[in-house]
Amino acid sequence: MTSPAPAAQDTELSEDTADTTSGVPRSRRARWLEAIRPYAPDLGICLLFLLLAGWLTHGMWPDPGARTLALNPEDQVLYEWFLATDARALLGDFGLLTDRLNAPDGVNLMANTTVIALGVLFAPITLVFGVATTFALLVAGNLGITAVAWYLLFRRVLGTHRLAAALGGGFCGFAPGMISQTNSHLHMTALWLVPVMVWLVVRLVRAADPDGRPDRPGPDRRRVVTSGVGLAATVTAQVFVGEEVLFLTALTLIIMTIAYGVTDRALLRRVLPGFATGLAVAVGLAGLALAYPLWFQFAGPQSVPNGMFSPYYFSADLASWVAISPLSIGGSNEAARLTTGPAEYNTFLGWPLLLVTLAAVVWLLRYPARRPLLIAVTVSGVLMAALSLGPDLVVNGERTSVPGPYSLLLGLPVVDGALPMRFALALIPLVATVLVLALDRALRTGTRLPRILVPAVVVAALLPIFPAPLPTAARPALPTFITGEHWRDCVPPGGVMVPVPLPTPKEPWAMRWGAAANAEFGMPEGFFIGPYSARGKASMGTYKQATSALLAEVAKTGVVPEITDEHRQRARQDVEFWNASCVVLASDAPHLESLRTALEDLFGPGTRIADAWTWKVG
Repeated sequence: MTSPAPAAQDTELSEDTADTTSGVPRSRRARWLEAIRPYAPDLGICLLFLLLAGWLTHGMWPDPGARTLALNPEDQVLYEWFLATDARALLGDFGLLTDRLNAPDGVNLMANTTVIALGVLFAPITLVFGVATTFALLVAGNLGITAVAWYLLFRRVLGTHRLAAALGGGFCGFAPGMISQTNSHLHMTALWLVPVMVWLVVRLVRAADPDGRPDRPGPDRRRVVTSGVGLAATVTAQVFVGEEVLFLTALTLIIMTIAYGVTDRALLRRVLPGFATGLAVAVGLAGLALAYPLWFQFAGPQSVPNGMFSPYYFSADLASWVAISPLSIGGSNEAARLTTGPAEYNTFLGWPLLLVTLAAVVWLLRYPARRPLLIAVTVSGVLMAALSLGPDLVVNGERTSVPGPYSLLLGLPVVDGALPMRFALALIPLVATVLVLALDRALRTGTRLPRILVPAVVVAALLPIFPAPLPTAARPALPTFITGEHWRDCVPPGGVMVPVPLPTPKEPWAMRWGAAANAEFGMPEGFFIGPYSARGKASMGTYKQATSALLAEVAKTGVVPEITDEHRQRARQDVEFWNASCVVLASDAPHLESLRTALEDLFGPGTRIADAWTWKVG
């Protein structure tokens, strides 16, 4: 007996398969593979970037808590503490003024580079796996994801050849300045929102162009508005990732926009009304969203009225531009004298890359198609490079009397918060753009010589600055008193613990305790930017109380001074000022016995808890 109804197994097969063209059933897996096949090369390139980032930072794995970035361990402690404090937002305990450091005054998080957005975004990882894991993921992720973001911009927005876009994205993610800043400067390497901002500006220009839609003349007002809204959202997010990056990006884009408009006046006249409208939307919305945080940063509690660092000290040496970074495979340690430290090799592009970039600019100027973009990029690069030289020109370590362009910006609000030598970081995507345009032109031409010669020359120029893995080192294990949560027997959550010796900007090690405990307790003093210089100007850290100064000297020398009643009275006043509950001396402290003797003379007999001595004082 037959029936027109399908059998049960046929029904199941028809639900799990598709017969779109040939009549041959295809599994869901096959359909999925077919859907992603066009994107497979892009996915492969992005995966390669992530793998390279993992290899460069492999010294931090598999135990991030036991490893440190050897060239800047102090800032690693600082950023781990920031991330732990930021993560408390997930627990409903967060404000722009934190009381978990510098008790009792606290720390203005907006006046410090606290990467709030990253800390909140990675809060689940911090709370589950620990802040050291979050830090290690961000160190690697910032490199890889920045490369991915620039690759997608070059590939999708500029429409360049895939190999050209891959090289440009890789350079943006792994240039010497990026590798150098990766030594604990998370706010300077989280650049993956910058390509988004550039894309939104390009989208806004295209939407504002009345000739951009042949089928419907006139600007695309909807895209003008949505581009403005998107730009406002991205700018707002970047403020909570890194304001210095936002400042450098905005300045570079302003210069590029002016240079592009002067080069292509016809386009400028067409797009200016719509572009201004979209920009007004972006500025208005971002202004509303950021009004309170920016007020808090510049006028709120513990705010500072000026930049922390001297532009004369943090100026790029002219000779550093042709040098190879010591963190590159072709570099040497001798070049390190041309900058302030291993986290500031921002200008070390090397003479081969500079020559090739200059040659590429000259060659590309012959072709009119992208000449306005090339001119805008070149003008921006020259100006940002000049600004990086600081107020006075420094050549091969010698300061001259020749003023630099930056001298025109001295004392300007906001500008003094950016280090001159970091203006050079803007050249990374600018140089990458020139290389991408040159490679794209060469790879798309029908002439065999440019297709071989240009890629070969570019790769040869980049090889010396290919990054080496970041140096790492072991760091001391945290006290069991902290990791085993024995601290809860000494200080209540939200209370203040006094670690001995107290943390300072040069020796912030006790801040690891607070970071490991997810900032559940506070501590006095520490490593941060606050208003403790003369007339409320910016300072690194705060002044020491008499008791912390005494204990710091004992930790340094091992010599215990005669403890008098005056010392004891001042110690009681200091712990009262700090609102402290407990004083803690871990067993790995320097000159342990001397410190214990001093503390017992100040506070009486201590109590042993796990691997620490404690004195309850509140």
